[in-house]
Parts: sequence; structure tokens; C-alpha cells
Amino acid sequence: MTTMFRFAADKRPVACVLILSLIDFMVYFMVDNLWWLAAYTVLLVIPKGMICAWNHHHQHTMTFHAKPLNRILEFFYALHTGVTTNLWVLHHVLGHHKNYLDQRQDQSRWKRNSGETMGSIEYTLDVAGTAYYRGYQVGKKYPKVQREFLLYSAITLIAVALLCWFRLMPALFVFVIPMIISLLFTAWVTYDHHSGLDSDDPFEASYNNTNRLFNLLTGNLGYHTAHHYRQGLHWSKLPELHEEIKSKISPALIRNANFVLTDN
Repeated sequence: MTTMFRFAADKRPVACVLILSLIDFMVYFMVDNLWWLAAYTVLLVIPKGMICAWNHHHQHTMTFHAKPLNRILEFFYALHTGVTTNLWVLHHVLGHHKNYLDQRQDQSRWKRNSGETMGSIEYTLDVAGTAYYRGYQVGKKYPKVQREFLLYSAITLIAVALLCWFRLMPALFVFVIPMIISLLFTAWVTYDHHSGLDSDDPFEASYNNTNRLFNLLTGNLGYHTAHHYRQGLHWSKLPELHEEIKSKISPALIRNANFVLTDN
């Protein structure tokens, strides 16, 4: 029988996401103490932040052959990351990846209208705060993708509203607050991908992080030039592509860091 996964490398990350989703719902139904709920929220900030990277990979290259399975997975991704079905397809895949060399058009622009470079906090608030609006705007050119984005965003919103109606405080601490934090976290970590690199050359417009732990946790997102060079390439194949194109990348853009790359 043909496997349901398009790439075998996705099995473990998906298992981790679904296990964490199961734990979330167990906490939601079983825990009432606000201090325990708050501690759970804080404890899961980094793990859910890592899930944002895997959601990003999924929106570039679908995980399953069957579309319904992808939609189900995206629902759980949304509960962890605050990013619903097709938001990153519109904002990131069809927006940022097409426009990242042009700061007048980039959906994740790091320049102010004046041409000055934003600080990391300003960038975080700008990108996270406008994510849904900018995704919707890109969707005007892709009506089918936009319709699915609106439909599944509405379904997610209704589901979260029902969770809040049934058990308000657990829903806030387990789902709502982490969704907001994760969206902000996603924007914050992307500041280090391109900020300050004003170039028309795709080999000079991204920072790269070769740190083994960073790439293990983020699905090789550190090989960012390779990711932009062939954005549809599955995350498991990025290190190999990076080696092929490394000679074209300035050594100053290849670093080894546990987390952030640049000084803010």
C-alpha cells in the first residue's frame, strides 16, 4: 500500500505535532488551576515556536497525498501557530518568495517606507499584525487559494470560539494565547533571514545557519538561500542543495548559531 506521506521524513515531525495536540486537549479538558495553565503556556512557548517552522514547510510542500489529511493537519497546526490553512501559501509562498528582493513589495518587508531598516521588535509587530491582511491581499490574484484560506480560517475561528465557550480559561491558556505568541514568534525569528541584505542577487539576500541543532529543530530552515533558490524542494533535501550552491554564497552569510544570527 502506498504510504499516505509524500515524503517519509515527515512522519516523525507530524507524529510530534499530533502528540502535542493530544496533550493540549488533555490539559484543556482536565486542568482548571490557572497557575498550572499559565505554567503550561510558558513551558510550551519554544516547542510551539518550533512547530511554526514545520507548518511553514508544509505550506510549501504538502505533507500527505490526500487533501483531506492535509486540511486536518493544518487545523492542528493552526491551533499551535495561529496560522490557518493557506495563510502562508498566500503571504509567504506566493508573496514573500516572489518579492523578497524588492522591499517595496515584500510581504515580510524589513524596510520602512522611508528606506530605513526596522528593528526586530518593529518588524515583528508589523509582519505579525498585518499577516492576515497581506495574505488576503495576495489572494486577490489567486481566488481559489483565497477562498480556501477564508473557509478554513472561519472553521478554525469557530472551533476556537466553541472551545472558549465550553471552557474559557483552559481555552485561553492552551490555545488562544499560544496562537498569538506563536504568530509573533514566527515573525520575530524571520527577521534574521533577510534584514539588512538589500541585494538583487538571490545568493546574497539571505543569511544561512548551518548549526546542526537549529536545523534539526526547524527542518533545515537554516539553509535559507537554498530554500529561496528552490522553494518547492522538500526540507529534507535542503542540506544537499546548500552544498551544491555554497560556492555562490558569501562566507559572511553562512554562520553557525544556536538560534538568532544577527545583532539587532
